[in-house]
Amino acid sequence: MTTNTRTDLRQTPSNSGLAPLYVDLDGTLMHSDMLFECALRFIARHPWKSLLLLPWALRGPAVLKAKLAPYFNHDLATLPWNRPLLERLRREASDSGRVLVLATATNEQIAQRVAAHLGIFSAVLASTETNNLKSGAKLAAIQAHAGGPFAYAGNDSADLPIWKHAASAVVVSRSRALTRQARQLTQVEAHFEPEGASARVLLRALRVHQWSKNLLVFAPLFAAHLWTSRDSVLAASAMFLAFSLCASAIYCINDLLDLPSDRAHPRKHTRPIAAGRVSIPTALLLSPLLLIAGVGISVALGWLPAMVLAAYIVTTTAYSFVLKRIVLVDVITLASLYSVRVIGGAAAIGVVASFWILALSMFLFLSLALIKRYSELHTLALTERHAASGRDYTVGDRYVMLALGVGSGFSSVMVMALFLNSPGVAELYPRPYLLWGLCMTLLYWIARMWVKASRGEMHDDPLVYAATDRASLFMAFLSAVVVAAASWPV
Repeated sequence: MTTNTRTDLRQTPSNSGLAPLYVDLDGTLMHSDMLFECALRFIARHPWKSLLLLPWALRGPAVLKAKLAPYFNHDLATLPWNRPLLERLRREASDSGRVLVLATATNEQIAQRVAAHLGIFSAVLASTETNNLKSGAKLAAIQAHAGGPFAYAGNDSADLPIWKHAASAVVVSRSRALTRQARQLTQVEAHFEPEGASARVLLRALRVHQWSKNLLVFAPLFAAHLWTSRDSVLAASAMFLAFSLCASAIYCINDLLDLPSDRAHPRKHTRPIAAGRVSIPTALLLSPLLLIAGVGISVALGWLPAMVLAAYIVTTTAYSFVLKRIVLVDVITLASLYSVRVIGGAAAIGVVASFWILALSMFLFLSLALIKRYSELHTLALTERHAASGRDYTVGDRYVMLALGVGSGFSSVMVMALFLNSPGVAELYPRPYLLWGLCMTLLYWIARMWVKASRGEMHDDPLVYAATDRASLFMAFLSAVVVAAASWPV
């Protein structure tokens, strides 16, 4: 236990006449858990040391927290604070002079930093390497420190023993049962009901809207003219689901590892995990379940689709931990992940992805990956930031991204033109000359996407943006009309 000795509540009573209020941190003052925050940061920055977590945990939670505390380097201003509660505390401290004390099971090193950052607490009670300040241990520390009546702000059942001895309570919980129990034990001063993880919020956390990118698995189905084959359509659909489930699992993992940089981002800070609306334990539970389901579907399709999906999982994991921090390697990896979806679709229906479709996807998807990175740097430039958090880029690099991306996009149009001039096209299409319209639609679409990015209007993944962009949808419809006209029997 640590106590700020400059404030002794037994000698300095509150000017407000109210009992001093002891405030919990995890889940109460902050919509997250500091232990999980520290563990994730440790794993993200030092993955090769992750095995140390087990022996530290076996020595008890107090030791684990103390070992992880030195690795905590979050920007405290970006943490998901309980704003309504924090505003109430600030009013009570400034207007009525109520004494506030931070009483948390978080390690003392971090707790002192939090107290210094918020500037409203007169003292800090926190865990040490030998004492985990939770439930009964926290009650004893509070009683010894207060020397009289006290109030307590908490959020879960571990706080019930403290509320039993408290003069009043501040409850932060969506649980009606917990609130009812607290009211039976003491007077409830205030009740704060944080936003929970509704179905809609969970879907946002899983980024179901990003599943549209996995429609690329159907490209080989149409390229091979197998859209009338029921078995092929079912196989491609199953592969789409497998990629989608695994992608959502990896999105959760990526969001967990990217918490500090996402919270510092002008748009990404609203993501459910970063904002604390989906808890870290919930995300940690969902990820393996979704991954197992996706892998199971791919295995049912055969060993080759399963191997392609395994390559996708390995690559995305490497991207999350290492590759996304290496300049240009990150965009090349993103482009390859688009291409892997095409290869996976081909494996699912038992065809070989052609040279042309692989070459087209390489240049096209590299251009789209560069659009994504350019858009992020453009946004940072507008907010007068110099560098991307968690990325090896500065805002000046956006001009290089622009040049590389436009060149790569136009190269994909050239590949399309060369493909349309190849002998095999005439065998598949009665009117192959009509397919040159695809070059025009692709050229227009790529140019328009870069114009949108340069205007700062590209706020999401390019393919996700295209799924809701009217002009992009019209280009897709026009391309389908061109293909249908070229396929119409003479």
